[in-house]
Amino acid sequence: MDRNIKVTRDSPTWLIYLQLATFATYLYGLSAALPLLRAELGVSQAVAGLHGTGMAVGGIAGGLALPALTRRFGRRVVTWAGLTGMNAGVLLVAFGHALPFTLTGFTLAGGCGSTALYVMMAVLSDHHGPAGAAVISEANAVGVTAGIATTYVFSVVAESPVGWRPALFVPVASTLLLALLMGRVWVTPLPAPPPSPMTSSRVPYGWRFHVAGVVLLCCVALEFAFNLWAAELLSQRTGLSPGVAATGLTAMLTGMAVGRFGGARLALRFAPGSVLLGSLGVTLAGWALFWAGTSAPVCYAGLALSGLGISVQFPMGLTRMIEVSGGRPDQASGTASIWAGVGSGSGPFVLGALGDGFGTHTAFLLAPALIAMAAGGMAASRSRS
Repeated sequence: MDRNIKVTRDSPTWLIYLQLATFATYLYGLSAALPLLRAELGVSQAVAGLHGTGMAVGGIAGGLALPALTRRFGRRVVTWAGLTGMNAGVLLVAFGHALPFTLTGFTLAGGCGSTALYVMMAVLSDHHGPAGAAVISEANAVGVTAGIATTYVFSVVAESPVGWRPALFVPVASTLLLALLMGRVWVTPLPAPPPSPMTSSRVPYGWRFHVAGVVLLCCVALEFAFNLWAAELLSQRTGLSPGVAATGLTAMLTGMAVGRFGGARLALRFAPGSVLLGSLGVTLAGWALFWAGTSAPVCYAGLALSGLGISVQFPMGLTRMIEVSGGRPDQASGTASIWAGVGSGSGPFVLGALGDGFGTHTAFLLAPALIAMAAGGMAASRSRS
């Protein structure tokens, strides 16, 4: 199979890249906020982890509704409506000072944001064909780059007299600016293909599709466990304040940005499954360095290496699901959002609950367990062709 594929970045591609960047400012902004929100509300790690569960529940609901929404309203409307709802959830967190408001805000933002996200991924896959895996990885790299800036701004604002909440206005401002500058741009719809038995009837997915879903669940659970609890462990292991420890997320996102830009090049030459398997080994090495470290430089290095490995797991895992879906990208993306929603909710919650019972350091042993499950599933389901 020839993997020497070219990528063409037109205006619609750049629009989706930037839309994904606005999504990232929400995702990593709320991730950085969670330890400070937990301290402000005075709740346990397990209760704080329910915010991740709320995001997951919203993501699952969005995934179930996604095929019907795109059929009824079209991808463009669903994407912009999703970003609007995402920002409404962020504002609810910014202005809410009680657990019911913050949980509702995380849930609303997670549901609407993930709906927009998976439509974007399906559009990129269709628009770029064989180069879809590379473009999806590159799009996520642009998003992570925005996330780096967001977490840095968040850590600075959190240590200032105004507190951390004003940093949550970044996604709102970013979405408004993008709508003003590029609101008229969109991908030219492709002609509808003729009906086929695969698309016109409810043909069951093959077993590789379901295994790919489990692999995606493990990868997303791993990423969100790091996103929501790495700063907590960094603070405990090094003595850094919670606000300063948020820079640990910046270190991880730096590794993710480098990995996703590099992963886009790898995806042009190697199959997504091969790239994913290699990334799991890199993540394991980074986790080991972070988990064993007691000084800030060592922990930062471990988080950066972990981010390098995590970087390609979501785009390659999603691409793998679309690949084995039998030509059903929207349906595959909707199903992927359900698997990812379960992962994003269960990973942080389980780690938080384990942290309450055994300490955050011991709880982070969940990471190598998830890596082993993902690697086993990926190895078992690889095509021999």
